[in-house]
Amino acid sequence: MADVLDRIRRANRVPFHHMSVPEARAAYVAGAEVLEPPRAALARVEDLHLPATDGTPLPARLYAPATGSLPVLLYLHGGGFVIGNLETHDSLCRQLARRSGAAVVALDYRLAPEHRFPTAVDDAWAAMRWLADQGERLGLDGTRLAVGGDSAGGTLAAVCALHARDLGLRLAAQLLITPGTTAHADTDSHREFADGYLLESDAISWFFDHYIDPSKREDWRFAPLLADDLEGVAPACVVLAESDPLVDEGLAYADRLRVAGVAVQLELYRGVTHDFIKLGRAIPEAGEAQAAASAFLREAFTA
Repeated sequence: MADVLDRIRRANRVPFHHMSVPEARAAYVAGAEVLEPPRAALARVEDLHLPATDGTPLPARLYAPATGSLPVLLYLHGGGFVIGNLETHDSLCRQLARRSGAAVVALDYRLAPEHRFPTAVDDAWAAMRWLADQGERLGLDGTRLAVGGDSAGGTLAAVCALHARDLGLRLAAQLLITPGTTAHADTDSHREFADGYLLESDAISWFFDHYIDPSKREDWRFAPLLADDLEGVAPACVVLAESDPLVDEGLAYADRLRVAGVAVQLELYRGVTHDFIKLGRAIPEAGEAQAAASAFLREAFTA
């Protein structure tokens, strides 16, 4: 990991927070899969659209390792609610489908600043409900549904799990990869890993400022750690990186889930940073985390 960080420093990559939003999006797409393995071949890879609550068609992509009625993971990509799309997480979604044996549906939810909070939340909720109710249209088993995501997508996945509980919708699992869960980026790990560890404090502020007003940041749909009650949500796999500004809030969320009686599989990877799960060509921990997450999903879907 230290070698990866050194290579990034020597490349003099312009930080996202020094770019315009369109520039940051293009830069993220250009660099997203440089250190990932080649895109795995699968039995089905199909572009489609899922309806938002307001009727807007949201781009999505289905990944299936086999034909037949498969359980499905709704996957929500990272990128601070501002950058990221189906292309930036294509390789990761293929790996999760290939390793777990389940289908993955990745959602291209609407991004800020064009669509500020809570649009991304509403889009994720709409996709979750559609897959539960209409998944058979895609040849999927909507009764065996999980939600997952990384970083901002991990936040959205945690919020989806809470919403599913409140709706009475049974989810098989929630997969939370380096999720954000707090309101103000003020934990010890935010201070310790503020600079030089891939995700930096200035970038977090840039993402937050584009996405949500300060007065709204204690809404549990942005900061699920502040939800009144976590009891009854789906079993969780929480994948964390030791050298990540978000690690403390990830640990705190896993602890709160356990206190609420929720089964939690905690995977903490030492010596790696935020986004490590997308660095499979550079570090072995990426593949290890993908394998652990996929094994968790396999077990959850057969429980």
